[in-house]
Amino acid sequence: MRKALLAILVLAFVFTAVAGCAPQKPAEAPKPAETPAAPAPPPPAKKEMVLNVNIGTEPQHTDPNKATGVPDNHITLHCFEGLTRLKSSEVLPGAAEKWDILENATKYVFHLRKNAKWSNGDPVTAHDFVFSWKRALNPETKSEYAYQLYYIKGAEDYNLGKEKTPDKVGVKALDDYTLEVTLEAPCLYFLYMTAFPTYYPLNQKVVQADNEGWAAKVETYVGNGPMKMVKWDHKSKVELVPNEHYWDRASIKLDKLVLTMVEELSTELTMFEAGQLDVTNDVAESEIPRCRETPHWHPVPNLGTYYYLFNVTKKPLTDVRVRKALTMAIDRKTIVEKILNNAGFIPATAYVPFGLADASAGGKDFREVGGAYYPEYDPDTAKKLLAEAGYPDGKGFPKLEILYNTSERHKKIGEAIQAMWKKNLNIDVSLQNQEWGVYLDNRTKLNYQVARAGWIGDYYDPMTFLDMWTSTSGNNDTGWKNKQFDEIISKAKKTADNVERFKLMHQAEDMIMNEQIVAPIYFYVEPKMVRNTLKNAWFSALSVHDYSRATIEK
Repeated sequence: MRKALLAILVLAFVFTAVAGCAPQKPAEAPKPAETPAAPAPPPPAKKEMVLNVNIGTEPQHTDPNKATGVPDNHITLHCFEGLTRLKSSEVLPGAAEKWDILENATKYVFHLRKNAKWSNGDPVTAHDFVFSWKRALNPETKSEYAYQLYYIKGAEDYNLGKEKTPDKVGVKALDDYTLEVTLEAPCLYFLYMTAFPTYYPLNQKVVQADNEGWAAKVETYVGNGPMKMVKWDHKSKVELVPNEHYWDRASIKLDKLVLTMVEELSTELTMFEAGQLDVTNDVAESEIPRCRETPHWHPVPNLGTYYYLFNVTKKPLTDVRVRKALTMAIDRKTIVEKILNNAGFIPATAYVPFGLADASAGGKDFREVGGAYYPEYDPDTAKKLLAEAGYPDGKGFPKLEILYNTSERHKKIGEAIQAMWKKNLNIDVSLQNQEWGVYLDNRTKLNYQVARAGWIGDYYDPMTFLDMWTSTSGNNDTGWKNKQFDEIISKAKKTADNVERFKLMHQAEDMIMNEQIVAPIYFYVEPKMVRNTLKNAWFSALSVHDYSRATIEK
């Protein structure tokens, strides 16, 4: 804070006798000099409102067309804005101020804000959306989330190379501020989709100047969201400040949002308690009982599942009996209660989590209708299945390796499952820890046997957990391909009958679980510490939290 310096002025007056012809009058006594009033000190400098949030790890992609991970999306969410924006589960107007739903919900016409601008001052236009969506669908972009655009007419054929040009993709700019989107079939949650990163616009001029590198440099990371990037210390932190050109700049009260990348949970909590963080990414299991007693404990329910992936292309995991044996030999209750310290996690005996209403059953929960696919723990059945697969009491079974990304929790769970598989199946398992980007790369290339994974829903519908397992999905890291499953998903996406759609989605989950391409372990909750002076943060069950409108009380 600047300190005011008070200047004291000293005035000296010299009186000289004036000679003249007339007799000199006696000199009058001089009046005392008046000391001028000191200037008022300037008001104290306004303290910056800085919010420090830990996102856990370095993002892999900050290009919205390529972003897939939660760390990626924490940055894209604040620096970009889709046609809509989510306030928790509520759909709000974003870059579009309104829209028309036409032709039995197969055509949407979005009317863009004429005062929406990019962080470099360029106007945001309908052409920016057309450019971005077609770029994401271009096979050369290798967007893992391109399939999220398949709701749009012609999008899948272009992405899969059946159409060589994007001319037939059902998105076009009617003028600078009107975007028309034609869908393959009615999609009841399409407005949710338009808030998803793959649907964000891109500044064509900026991207085409450096197609591969623009999103990796602060000076060219041009977005249309409420914040803009001003600093990126890799593997340390990203600093965001308000985008002065954002159409709703007046609602952004933060002076700075700092996203730190601290992976070690103990370090993260120490930083929170020292006042260096306002929001943690996670809390270590051992610290949960103590943290629960503070006013800052803030668990966030998640629409998500923690699971293990099986690489079905590598023996002995090519045998579904082996995959089922490994799944049933996991004691989920012990993991949730002992390792995770009863933080609110739920043992998972299916893939789609609780929290989604089922239209085929009068609004009951989709998970309740679908039920459990196996007990929480069934070591006896696991032993029988392994013996049927040719490995009685584990004899002759090759050593397995579990791949996981850096995390105390992932390590503890891996060690517990390693012990369970040894105890129940008599098989040897090693653990392999890798940094986030390397781990994701090896998963994508199927350079693993068993891998830790987690999936948080991208929108509020069971489809967000199911279409990722299609043969063409960039998020299917199992090597499993099934034409019948692909057809079920395609049919579910194209039907206008919502009751029929849910029945098809249950069939799709049946196939995933009967084939046991994954071993669900628990349904998520986010154990967090959030400073109780933080207000107006939009926490979401989709795990990407919006701090753009947040304030910090004194």
